Amino acid sequence: MTPAQSRLVAAARDAFGPRAAVTDPDLIEPWLHDWRGRFHGAAPAILQPASTAEVSRLVALAREEGVALVPQGGNSSMVGGATPPSDGSALILSLRRMNGVRAISAADNLAVAEAGVILSDLHEAAATVGRRFPLTLGARGTATIGGLCSTNAGGTQVLRFGTMRSLVAGVEAVLPNGAVHDGLAALKKDNRGYDLDQLLIGAEGTLGIITAASLRLFPAIAARAVGWLGLDSPEQALRVLRRLEADTEAIESFEILPAGSLAAALAYLPDARAPLAGQHRWHVLVEAVSTTAQGEGPSALLERLLESMLAEGLIKDAAIAASEAQAEALWQLRDALSAAERAQGPAAQHDISVPVAAMPRFMLEAAAACEARFPGTHASGFGHLGDGNIHFHVRAAPGMSAGQWYRELAPEVSRFVHDLVVAAGGSISAEHGIGQMKRAELERLAAPGDLAALRAIKAAFDPHELLNPGKLVTLAPAGATI
Repeated sequence: MTPAQSRLVAAARDAFGPRAAVTDPDLIEPWLHDWRGRFHGAAPAILQPASTAEVSRLVALAREEGVALVPQGGNSSMVGGATPPSDGSALILSLRRMNGVRAISAADNLAVAEAGVILSDLHEAAATVGRRFPLTLGARGTATIGGLCSTNAGGTQVLRFGTMRSLVAGVEAVLPNGAVHDGLAALKKDNRGYDLDQLLIGAEGTLGIITAASLRLFPAIAARAVGWLGLDSPEQALRVLRRLEADTEAIESFEILPAGSLAAALAYLPDARAPLAGQHRWHVLVEAVSTTAQGEGPSALLERLLESMLAEGLIKDAAIAASEAQAEALWQLRDALSAAERAQGPAAQHDISVPVAAMPRFMLEAAAACEARFPGTHASGFGHLGDGNIHFHVRAAPGMSAGQWYRELAPEVSRFVHDLVVAAGGSISAEHGIGQMKRAELERLAAPGDLAALRAIKAAFDPHELLNPGKLVTLAPAGATI
């Protein structure tokens, strides 16, 4: 620990008590690596503020001492966005003690949640007032509101509700100089210049530390229907989605996965069963919901709409969950995909988006191109077809060690995939952020003017690069010094 770091830790304990800083290496170790195990950092201490005032004071002290801070919530980043540098030059600033829901109102359809609130806990809080917060994802039991805001998280309900950016009505944040930005009022009209709330959302903690957010709530679900479809191609899947959208506004989720991904999930989950009896090249999980008990229920709706598509051969088979337990079992297959594919061995994972109309063709052609360019690999994509975002994985050839793969081939594979994405008019990061994993690729592929603007914003907010250093964008190109 450097002298400056020691002074900051001592000041934190003096001002806010012994819980304000953790220096036990055994307690720090679980927070030094990312969820996928790709990035490993070092930090001599974790600072643990319990309020926005404490965050403000610690950030101000860190600036005075020149100590870098890495904000961290549930540490569920897929791109190393919450992993500290490997040289121990930064302290972790954990927001996990700030886990209160400050206010929740059915009348206003708003909740004010602190940064450390776990997503599943917010879901439960909203349910107590007859409302729901619609964003959900596989990591809902660990992901926190601060991290979800900072990465502009997506999830499985983006098709209807949009990303986190659409669901945040305002944020409270501590800026790099320790000043507090209070945007929690959730004003529907506010034209006082640049929108700092939206600038901080998706900034990955590089411009400020989000400490709380006002979040939009929606009526609770009265009933839902979850179906599983078997079909021949992504193109057919998109045709099914467009037919459903033309007939109803009740569709909230539409997830596509190839047969190989389903097989991986079934192997990973010991008690899981295949949703359909036959073999199908592609599968879709679809959910329809209703917020009222009046009119046609979602199960009857989904059955009616799918029946004609089955009759004409657009869908080869379909099953609709007959109970909540069956519905959850279908969703468990989808939620387990990332962990299941990780268990299959080393792979280059890509969170990418292309225009929705181009996605079916991209899924097939990109997979074929990767397997041709890198013999022995297996490429496939799964995810949110309706919003043009899939998780495109290229698995290493059998027998290749993880070390050799990540050191020698994975970077070349990712460059190849990202070039395909850019050529298709897409984005190399749809919902996971840039973190440290994709920073060099962003610098390689971003338009020069866009990259200059990102660096100018970073320089204006955090000229000494003390907030989440090495993530998203730096003031000098990757590998350079400043």
